[in-house]
Amino acid sequence: MTELTALAAARIFDAERWHDDAAVLIEGAHVAGIVPRGDVPASARLVEARGRILAPGFVDLQVNGGGGCQFNDAPDHDSIARIAGAHRAFGTTAMLPTLITDTPEITARAIRAATGASRSVPGCLGLHLEGPHLSLARKGAHDARLIRPMQEADLDALVDAARLLPVLLVTLAPESVSAEQVGRLARAGIRVSLGHSDCDFDTACAYAQAGARLVTHLFNAMSPLGHRAPGLAGAALALPGLSAGLIADGIHVADPVASLALRAKAGPGRIFLVTDAMAPLGTEAEGFSLNGREITRRRGADGIGRLTLADGTLAGADIDMAASVARLVAGLGVPLEEALRMASLYPAEAIDAAQRKGRLAPGHDADIVELDETLKVRATWIGGSRFYPSGAMRGARPE
Repeated sequence: MTELTALAAARIFDAERWHDDAAVLIEGAHVAGIVPRGDVPASARLVEARGRILAPGFVDLQVNGGGGCQFNDAPDHDSIARIAGAHRAFGTTAMLPTLITDTPEITARAIRAATGASRSVPGCLGLHLEGPHLSLARKGAHDARLIRPMQEADLDALVDAARLLPVLLVTLAPESVSAEQVGRLARAGIRVSLGHSDCDFDTACAYAQAGARLVTHLFNAMSPLGHRAPGLAGAALALPGLSAGLIADGIHVADPVASLALRAKAGPGRIFLVTDAMAPLGTEAEGFSLNGREITRRRGADGIGRLTLADGTLAGADIDMAASVARLVAGLGVPLEEALRMASLYPAEAIDAAQRKGRLAPGHDADIVELDETLKVRATWIGGSRFYPSGAMRGARPE
């Protein structure tokens, strides 16, 4: 018989409403319900949360690295486990390891690694391939030598990968991929995200019609929002069927612009948080390499770093999900409930995983983050197992 655990806290947010002085009932790997503390069954193992707040675990769809490991450098099972452990310490209970534009050989290795890790690494949802089919004009930190148009062999390889991976998210640009190819990817169950593109508004609309449903790191590496030329950024806000990731570090998108975007976004598509984190997250490293190029880390007074190539180009981000939530609340005035949804429910919805992620509801995965009053992570739960932050890299070890 499966043991029933009651995780009790002063406040519990289930993705819709708050429950005060209550407990999440966990049966095996799933949530069985939320009850007042006084109604906890006598047969349950009572566990007191280390923080005052319980919320759905964070879901990060763009994780390039962490814990000193960059996925491109070592696209294998151990790297995914290390990266997931680093992010788990900051409340991320589900993530997509993300491969930045690389060679076909490295891409194939990443697909194999993520296929295995999705079955064995707590919190690994699948894979995000960001490139190589992007626009040279909006390449950002991606290596221009590796960017190329999508060929039939590339499409076939992605369709084959989608049969193996629980979730495959692909960021691409209309400059390198046809609308017909996008339709074939979407029909194969691949989540298509538009990004690193200089396309105009009408083109973005056409590709959304073809099957694209997401936009990668809103406002960054894309045609900007203009009053006569809305561009890809304008399409992300105006099209109800598109959801868009947002890096909320205050570096990639200025806070006033992020606030405007949150107010302007047409639903049901949502703006959700991503970290776009690189290898230094959770470490004291001052830099790292990407495709043989050196990236420098310079931290601000708030502890959030700016990662740049030698020419000043931003190269990913240096912020975790818990800090992203805290910045939305303190810096942008976003209600805590909405900030928590942006870190959990909305990304889960964007990849069709909301039937099991992003809520504390009966039948959902028991993925939970324990937060203190300052929104620092005290512990996380993945599939009913508890993990604590530990070690110099703030990886997470199980209870």
